[in-house]
Amino acid sequence: MTSAPRIASLVPSLTELLVALGLREHIVARTGFCIHPADAVREIAKVGGTKDVNLAKLRRLAPTHVLVNVDENRLATVDALRAWPAAERPQIIVTHPCDPQDNLALVDRLLEVFGAIAGVAEHAAALRDALAHELALTRPADHTGQNVLYLIWRDPWMTVARDTYISRMLARVNWHTLPAVAGGAAGAARYPTLRGDEPWLASVQQLLLSSEPYAFSDAHLSEAQALCPRARVRLVDGELISWYGPRAVAGLRYLRELAA
Repeated sequence: MTSAPRIASLVPSLTELLVALGLREHIVARTGFCIHPADAVREIAKVGGTKDVNLAKLRRLAPTHVLVNVDENRLATVDALRAWPAAERPQIIVTHPCDPQDNLALVDRLLEVFGAIAGVAEHAAALRDALAHELALTRPADHTGQNVLYLIWRDPWMTVARDTYISRMLARVNWHTLPAVAGGAAGAARYPTLRGDEPWLASVQQLLLSSEPYAFSDAHLSEAQALCPRARVRLVDGELISWYGPRAVAGLRYLRELAA
């Protein structure tokens, strides 16, 4: 790396990860959803949302690197970045962690790009050790298997396919999301919509209402219970379950507590 990087993160989890790696001073842009850690990101310029990036503003900030995610950002955004003139075109770092184990490779990927910067290698090693420790402690064999419906949206109800990061996080405590379908590498099928009359709803044992992207609250408990009359319905911290990077350390501990 010949000069100091100017990094734009279009993904909340990745913004938090950059800060954890000691790269705060190099971040020049974030989305409005990149809110952690609050003190560190407060002064970083916002360039819209994950799905509606203000490309003109981002271009004025002249990033040398832009971090994106397959699920959270639009392909059209990446294509627009690739169409910038060569002199302005940033290195685009595409991420797609689909399993908590992938956090290790994610840290390694950013270390590969930014590891020459003072302190990054040390921060990466510490984070990698913490992740590996929690992964080793979070084993399916230590928990009773449960059928789970994890809701991320209401009107319509939306859940997660089994090849998503969320589903595979839950599988670490032997909780298996329904429907038992894969969503593929990208696209809407990764987050199926429910009619509400699917026969398998009767077999759900744990019904989890995420705090994001839809802000489920106590007001939705009875409505959700009607979907799955036999299930235990709970509000859960969506950030701890769905954010990869450093939040996965606490997230894995949180899952073990939920499954206890």
